[in-house]
Amino acid sequence: MKNLNKGIIGKANTVVDASNTADVVGSGSLKVFATPMMVALMEKAAVNALEDYLEEGETTVGTGINISHVSASPIGIEVNATAEVTDVNGREITFKLSASDSVGLIGEGIHTRFVVNAERFQNKTNSKI
Repeated sequence: MKNLNKGIIGKANTVVDASNTADVVGSGSLKVFATPMMVALMEKAAVNALEDYLEEGETTVGTGINISHVSASPIGIEVNATAEVTDVNGREITFKLSASDSVGLIGEGIHTRFVVNAERFQNKTNSKI
C-alpha cells in the first residue's frame, strides 16, 4: 500500500431504478432505494477512495460497517455516496460514510476495510470448499 493519509475521499453514485429497490432485493416491500444497495454504494465509494493507493496484487475487503438509513429515496432520483478516510492503522482503514439524494442526507455511518493480497485471500477463501 502506498502512503495513505486521512482526508482522502472517494465517491460513487447511482440512480434509483426498478433493480435496486427494497421490494426487489428483499429488504422490504416498497419501491424505494434499498438499504443494502445504499450500503453497497457506500462501500463502492470507499473502494474508489483507495484505488490509487494500492500496490499491484493488493485489494481491500470490508471488515465492518455501521450505518443508519435516515430517509427514503424514490425511483428516478440520483443517489451520491462519499467515503472519507478518517484513520489508517497499518492495513486497516476507517471511513466516514454519507449518502444523499437531491433532497438531502439519506444515510451515514462508519466503515472499515483491510488491505490484503488478492490472490492469497482468494486462494484461502476457495480452500473452504
